[in-house]
Amino acid sequence: MPGILLTGKNGQVGRELRRSLAELGDLVSLGRQEADLADLAALEAAVRRVSPDVIVNAAAYTGVDAAETDRSNAFRVNAEAVGVLARLAAQRGAWLVHYSTEYVFDGKSAAPYRESDATAPQNVYGESKLAGEEAVRRSGCRHLLLRTSWVYGHGGGGFMRAILKRAMESETLEVVVDQTGAPTGANLVADVTAHCLGRVLNDRAQADVLSGTYHLTAGGQTTRYEYARYLVEAAAKAGTKLKTAPERVLPVPGSAYVSTAKRPANSLLDTTKLRTTFGVTLPEWKAGVSAMLPVLLPGILRAGT
Repeated sequence: MPGILLTGKNGQVGRELRRSLAELGDLVSLGRQEADLADLAALEAAVRRVSPDVIVNAAAYTGVDAAETDRSNAFRVNAEAVGVLARLAAQRGAWLVHYSTEYVFDGKSAAPYRESDATAPQNVYGESKLAGEEAVRRSGCRHLLLRTSWVYGHGGGGFMRAILKRAMESETLEVVVDQTGAPTGANLVADVTAHCLGRVLNDRAQADVLSGTYHLTAGGQTTRYEYARYLVEAAAKAGTKLKTAPERVLPVPGSAYVSTAKRPANSLLDTTKLRTTFGVTLPEWKAGVSAMLPVLLPGILRAGT
């Protein structure tokens, strides 16, 4: 069985990967204490110590607004550290799985972004993630570079948790109506990763063909506003006591909110390449959100008491 090294084991996607990757090989999972991507020398030492056949990097600097004034750290984690992992993977002939984001695009397209579309990040976070992508490609290592967006999970914060918490505390909510995407569960990202990785490890003849960049999100699309209304309605139907009703979720333009970093208006990613290459079916976003609600709600309720 191949040796698999997972970094970022405690993040939203990392938690799910610990489950989905366990059946593929001998899995070693590391968190920030064991492999801090901000410490390049320690990171390299950790990889050399494990000597993996596959590196799955689920660690990242994810503070979109913070990155605007913390550029050096964002680039160290999202670009320089990724370059270290890619170089070591190339030296070992190992596979590298790395996650990127729709923030590498400008968000101005009227259609979902394809893997071949021109990149044009609008903030430091997006610039750092694009630099990480470029480091992977330059290294020559065999890789699965998976771009995703609007990720949620049972660990950490995120839009879903924030909306549900606000709905328990406020009688009305104002939510941005001019940002479009597809809410994507961390469990879906992890399961598809394991499926694709299993394919490349078992189809060595096609390794060079399968190596590349793919878009991975749930099916369908929605706006932040419609997403919030759906969450409030579903939570109410589940018997959760809320102060907000769906009709009191109000649409506002993104310009109504002042943020340090620009957000893309269009976060949609075209997943055709992933679905056709690996034969995966990506469920519509509401299915994943509905399944996650019973997991999230108890914790939010406990935190509010």
